[in-house]
Amino acid sequence: MDSKDKTILKMLMENARIPKTHIAKMLGVTETAVRKRISKLEKEKIVLGYKAIINYKTAGLSASLTGVDVEPERLWSVISRLKEMEEVKSIMLTTGDHMIMLEIVAESVEELSEIHRKIEELEGVKRICPAIVLDVMK
Repeated sequence: MDSKDKTILKMLMENARIPKTHIAKMLGVTETAVRKRISKLEKEKIVLGYKAIINYKTAGLSASLTGVDVEPERLWSVISRLKEMEEVKSIMLTTGDHMIMLEIVAESVEELSEIHRKIEELEGVKRICPAIVLDVMK
């Protein structure tokens, strides 16, 4: 990954909908070159996807950032099960207080609680620590 790829990543993180023609102009390359670079970043699993930043409160949704602690030998099987859950929007392997951090989005607080319960019941999960999102600022 070179400096142009890093610039593309920075621009996509700032605005995933930025026109490729704008990126090309900023880098002094063709739009085709930008498309190829982005495609390569996607194939190499550097760019995993594109998401809208949602204000859950305004949209009438409930969300949590949830820490999950698991038995080390069950880590990958738990992650595999979490990937199957539609409401789990992001899964991050972390250091610090929890092994895994999740972004979970649900239709209601009740549904969110049910999802937390299901996660707690997964084989290998020792505990979960949900923090309910009250508002999104950025």
